[in-house]
Amino acid sequence: MNYQEKIKSSETHVFKVVFPNITNHHNTMFGGTVMEMMDEVAFMTATRFARKSFVTVSCDRIDFKKPIPADTIVELIGRVKYVGNSSLKVSVEVFVEEMYAEKRERAVSGDFTLVAIGAEKKPVPIFENEGKVI
Repeated sequence: MNYQEKIKSSETHVFKVVFPNITNHHNTMFGGTVMEMMDEVAFMTATRFARKSFVTVSCDRIDFKKPIPADTIVELIGRVKYVGNSSLKVSVEVFVEEMYAEKRERAVSGDFTLVAIGAEKKPVPIFENEGKVI
């Protein structure tokens, strides 16, 4: 399977309902909760792409464009964006949609860098060849 096929097959979609217990006093989702969900989707995407153990080493520019209110559904989509020797970058987008209306829009986006690690918790190569920008 080539890179493009692996990227397509590792694209990860996760849906969650925004219940009031994960919202703040403005009745919108806590930013930290959104970031936690995004990190989890980035991890799943990286793992599905390379079938290796990964840890998150950084997140780049998480943009909160729209608030995510309670009683909505969020879809998180993770896509591999860059593959290096032992690290990769996953782009995560969060879409919010109304439960009872046909309204859906992108609310949050960001990039997460993860490193493949071995049994000794040290970086290991993802693949034998060099990094490749996707």
